[in-house]
Amino acid sequence: MSDWVKTGWRDRPRVQMPDWPDAGALAAAEAQLAKYPPLVFAGEARRLKAQLGQAARGEAFLLQGGDCAESFEQFSADTIRDTFKVLLQMAVVLTYAAKVPVVKVGRMAGQFAKPRSSPVEVVDGVELPAYRGDIVNDLAFTEAARAPDPTRMLQAYTQAAATLNLLRAFSTGGYADVHQVHQWTLGFTESEKAARYRAMAARISDTLDFIKAAGVTGDQAHTLESVEFYTSHEALLLEYEEALCRQDSTSGKWLAGSGHMIWIGDRTRQPDGAHVEFARGVMNPIGLKCGPSMEVDDLKRLIATLNPGNEAGRLTLIARFGAGKAGEHLPKLIRAVEEEGADVLWVCDPMHGNTVKSESGYKTRPFDAVLREVREFFAVHAAEGTIPGGVHFEMTGQDVTECTGGVRAVTEADLHSRYHTACDPRLNASQALELAFLVSEELAQRRDPAQRQAV
Repeated sequence: MSDWVKTGWRDRPRVQMPDWPDAGALAAAEAQLAKYPPLVFAGEARRLKAQLGQAARGEAFLLQGGDCAESFEQFSADTIRDTFKVLLQMAVVLTYAAKVPVVKVGRMAGQFAKPRSSPVEVVDGVELPAYRGDIVNDLAFTEAARAPDPTRMLQAYTQAAATLNLLRAFSTGGYADVHQVHQWTLGFTESEKAARYRAMAARISDTLDFIKAAGVTGDQAHTLESVEFYTSHEALLLEYEEALCRQDSTSGKWLAGSGHMIWIGDRTRQPDGAHVEFARGVMNPIGLKCGPSMEVDDLKRLIATLNPGNEAGRLTLIARFGAGKAGEHLPKLIRAVEEEGADVLWVCDPMHGNTVKSESGYKTRPFDAVLREVREFFAVHAAEGTIPGGVHFEMTGQDVTECTGGVRAVTEADLHSRYHTACDPRLNASQALELAFLVSEELAQRRDPAQRQAV
């Protein structure tokens, strides 16, 4: 892309980014970051793009999940392991139902910045800058903590590098063995309230027993013991993104070295804006959040800007409308894509449109509303004759109480007990796995309508 330079976004309107109080400190942090190695590599991004292209054709399915916003304070090996573990469990269930490979992408190793509805926060008459994620400032409500600090980008890089190191070890070191992963899932289905999922779990067990008895060896056995796992995040803080942008020596193309896949949020998708300008020039797979305010003409323009070559796997459209609203908004966007002949992957994000405030003051997301939006997403695609290619969840492997509902029946009264998120409520491990079983019903029905009751 000869007309693109990685600094070009600086000449475009910028939104949802901090006003840095110390230009010298910012320049020093950017210069330091620019010396660091990229966190991901071009070959990995190319493999992910090819797999997302398969998902767009119905030959694979995308599972994308992880933290709302990664935290410096809560960072630990156990937290990474537990979220990775649940994503693997979900992937096994979805793979069995869909009968196609599941592409596993974590909202990890880079999901540090958050857009805000207001640039300021007021508490007891005191106004301070809004918390924008640990990569920018601190959650504590003090003037010093809320001042944007560019050195936090260096800490974010260090944490992302450590996270990726551990994820790569887990992916290939035996922890991801499908037999072990399924044993974890069997523990979930032993609950009396999870009885409806036991039959499917038993069929997965039978399949794995058959594979073992058949004596699968060599490369085939290794496939069952390791996984490909990718990382993603919203490319919100463009100073960080630019500093880690690198030119691939093989192809000459530019890579966003901060993560395998980056996405543009619903608040930052202005066709002439800074975020779209940066994303259009990098070779990574790009996600684009599509909320209720997305207009058909804007979507067509964004598709042409972000994927002018109509490359398979390049552009993922992440629908996020809210339960009861997909039927109103999604069909016109699907038809616009079809009119353009655009090669895109459609994914459902049922989290962001279903946030409510409980009577106790906590933000939460009802499990039933999340599931309802997923089912509406599948139903609209069935009606339009198009392919629902993936799901995108904010979730954690921890036993938090942030979303209500699920087999463990988290209530509004329970929210205060383990409410740990710094921003938006996340599904806990049990809720995330239960949702995978319920999504598997939709996948099985897509494959064979007669199979729905059998799952």
